[in-house]
Amino acid sequence: MGRIMNSITIALSKGRIFDETAPMLKAAGIVALDDPETSRKLILTTNHANVWLIIVRASDVPTYVQYGAADIGIAGKDVLLEHGGAGFYQPLDLNIASCRMMVAVQKDFDYETAVRQGARLRVATKYLRTAQEHFAEKGMHVDLIKLYGSMELAPIVGLADAIVDLVSSGNTLNANQLKAVEEIMPVSARLIINQAALKVKRALIQPMLKAFLEAAKKNSVVNMSKVKVQHRDRNLFL
Repeated sequence: MGRIMNSITIALSKGRIFDETAPMLKAAGIVALDDPETSRKLILTTNHANVWLIIVRASDVPTYVQYGAADIGIAGKDVLLEHGGAGFYQPLDLNIASCRMMVAVQKDFDYETAVRQGARLRVATKYLRTAQEHFAEKGMHVDLIKLYGSMELAPIVGLADAIVDLVSSGNTLNANQLKAVEEIMPVSARLIINQAALKVKRALIQPMLKAFLEAAKKNSVVNMSKVKVQHRDRNLFL
């Protein structure tokens, strides 16, 4: 689908990113004809015959865009950093689906002392690249344990001393007697574009990019001062 010259395929994941992207798509004149939360369809048609939405796992969005199966995608900064960013542009930080990448431990664990004493910690996370870079910058030696979910369980059962995960309200941490002790970075969703698609479909994609930018500016949820266009990709909007 992504290779059809007169069409645009947009990769999205279910949940918060889709919910917060939908109003921006609508502002750009694009409306899905099915609800991904109730439909079993993975390819959703829209009110434009040449625009499709494909529903994939959040971690797979960059891969679909990288290899041209999708022309455009919306993915969190956390996912993009783990992927590496090959094969696509990241021109616009939409500042939606915002949260923080944090280090968290049990409430009775003295993280600061452990760091100061140079303790070797076991850290559970699905963000191996981000965690490795963070602790390396701090000069810490850690053993990373790859998990895919229920991260908060790891310290409780003794699998790990700490976790690296996304934190929004902090309610899940608190409910499991954990505390956030260190912020690694803020995370929000970004618009990404396949490099080859931009070259051959620029006439179709560029107006859509401008529409996303304007939608981000007008979105009442988005603080205008926080809508970011990556400097090296500003010419994509020209």
